[in-house]
Amino acid sequence: NKKMAETADWMSNLNEKFTKIPLSQLTFLLGSHDAMAYSLDTNSSVLEPKKIKALDKMFSTFLRLIVKKWGTAQVKEKNISEQLDAGLRYFDLRVAGKPEQSDLFFYHGLYTTMTVKVITLINFHVILFTLIAFNKIAFSHFKEIGYQVILSYDNRSVDDPVLWPQIEYWWADNSDPKERRPEGLFVAGLNLTFDGNDMLLYLTKSLKEKTMTAYPLLLDWVKEQRPGSDKESVNIIAGDFVGVNSFAQDIIQLNNADNGS
Repeated sequence: NKKMAETADWMSNLNEKFTKIPLSQLTFLLGSHDAMAYSLDTNSSVLEPKKIKALDKMFSTFLRLIVKKWGTAQVKEKNISEQLDAGLRYFDLRVAGKPEQSDLFFYHGLYTTMTVKVITLINFHVILFTLIAFNKIAFSHFKEIGYQVILSYDNRSVDDPVLWPQIEYWWADNSDPKERRPEGLFVAGLNLTFDGNDMLLYLTKSLKEKTMTAYPLLLDWVKEQRPGSDKESVNIIAGDFVGVNSFAQDIIQLNNADNGS
């Protein structure tokens, strides 16, 4: 329908003046934390957290179900293509290989059932900019040269001419909000974080249940944010279980407000 189409192609509706300034100051980009964590495979071994990984061989059937509950960060009804249609433009992807296999998989606690090849099958929108986790480059530059995807690699020890360096990701208490925001693109993560102890303590709970309980407060915070280069401005906002509430619409509306629409 019309509303879905507008959400899917919201970047094409940006006021032209906003396409000529650095993306780090331009606007809010919507992000998906652990974007592929909707297809975790309980037949795979546990990769994390360490405490549960150490017990995997003895209690695999029981523990893998727990890890899946706490590792599933997106709903299966919102696969990667549907997340794009929902307006998401930043994707946090974790990739790992399996022993004695040539294919690469995504993971979050467990491996996913899908290989990395699934990304090559995505049909990107005509006017679209996507970050797969870039700095003083404007959106208009990418439109001119026809590029649609930026790959950022989160490994400070690797200097690759093809991959963009790490995009700072702020979440929980790993950063001091009183410090000046990073100069380039950075992510404000709304994702909640639980360790192995939490998973074993709350056996009947899940990441989704805890996240959805906290979301109203998080969305109130989102609505108060503004883009820009000043100390308190925000750039990319990422979250879990995107598409099940007003997360995407709220952020797109902030951009519309800046557009004067």
